[in-house]
Amino acid sequence: MARGIIRHLKRMYAPKHWMLDKLRGRWAPKPAAGPHKLRECMPLIVMLRERLKYALTYREVKMIVMQRLIKVDGKVRSDMFFPAGFMDVVQIEKTKENFRLLYNTKGRFTLHKIVKEEASYKLCRVKKVMRGPKNIPYCITHDGRTIRYPDPDIKANDTVRLDTESGKILDYVKFEPGNVVMISGGNNIGRVGVITHREKHPGSFEIVHIKDAVGHSFNTRLENVFVIGKGNKPWISLPKGNG
Repeated sequence: MARGIIRHLKRMYAPKHWMLDKLRGRWAPKPAAGPHKLRECMPLIVMLRERLKYALTYREVKMIVMQRLIKVDGKVRSDMFFPAGFMDVVQIEKTKENFRLLYNTKGRFTLHKIVKEEASYKLCRVKKVMRGPKNIPYCITHDGRTIRYPDPDIKANDTVRLDTESGKILDYVKFEPGNVVMISGGNNIGRVGVITHREKHPGSFEIVHIKDAVGHSFNTRLENVFVIGKGNKPWISLPKGNG
């Protein structure tokens, strides 16, 4: 009987969107425990070796991260299995490059290049708002952050704009019809559109109806919808094609 945690991941069972070839080995890098789920993240080793092609081998990736050259959300990460996920900002000081991890319409992560000013903040979806010891209000975001004393107007499903240096909330946008959203899960992953209305189903999944820029309407579950701006002006730059 197996005991303890599994530290390995077979190539066949690695998430499809990493796009690892089946024949070049039996194993795949298993992401460490971190802010994003295993199947919804991209470890730094896959990013540097398969996407950016800054390294050819496992050892070369190790050399890069051990030199403390890679920052995720403004923090140096020296673990090459660190799971970077949706909306994370990856900075490489040496090449003066900044990327934001977004989905394309195929459901794969794209490393979307951004300017330095945009790399100073990220968007976080609020999962729940609660009160802690001594009645201190706090909110929990999609990337595992706990932010104390949020604006009382911020509720679950809203989006906050977060300063990555200080971890403070700069601004927030409500989850309401008329705001622009990006789909972060399900069949419509990566699509961008404007909320038209929200269907409530007590005891079941709430459904959100969305209309994209070309006028096509589609709907998806509430938990897949990530508000990215007020009205139809997104707060972040989008990959080519704008979803």
